[in-house]
Amino acid sequence: MKIRRFRNGDEISLFSVFLSSVHTLASHYYTHEQIEAWAPSDIDPEQWANRMKALRPFVVEVDGEIAGYADVQPNGYIDHFFVSGAYPGQGTGTLLMNRIHEEARQRGIGELTSNVSMAAEAFFLRHGFHIVERGFPVCRGVTLQNALMRKYLAKQ
Repeated sequence: MKIRRFRNGDEISLFSVFLSSVHTLASHYYTHEQIEAWAPSDIDPEQWANRMKALRPFVVEVDGEIAGYADVQPNGYIDHFFVSGAYPGQGTGTLLMNRIHEEARQRGIGELTSNVSMAAEAFFLRHGFHIVERGFPVCRGVTLQNALMRKYLAKQ
């Protein structure tokens, strides 16, 4: 298992990870209608590619296959954090979270925040985040549930 920065050309593989994560791992927490609204298979490829290029996520590879990805923005916000449904519980998420913490320290970021799905909430809690508030975002006309989570980082 190795971690690296996003490279041009990763976009399609990251989309596959996103779909796999939501449709497999998150499906235990959300209805079919919610899953389809959150992660439809017909997302515009160009929009997706532009979004990934803007996020510049960290990417975890296992034997050359992308197993997960996550980003941290300059303000400490984690926008995307997804592990493929083929790689749950194998350390992919922890490797990504550790790299995000390392990046935050290097950038002098004082806190991390994220809008976390119900599927990822326990994972974020285990990594020291706490729930700030519950959210009910509407995606493609369907109400979902998530939690704004925060972790204050120790000063160096």
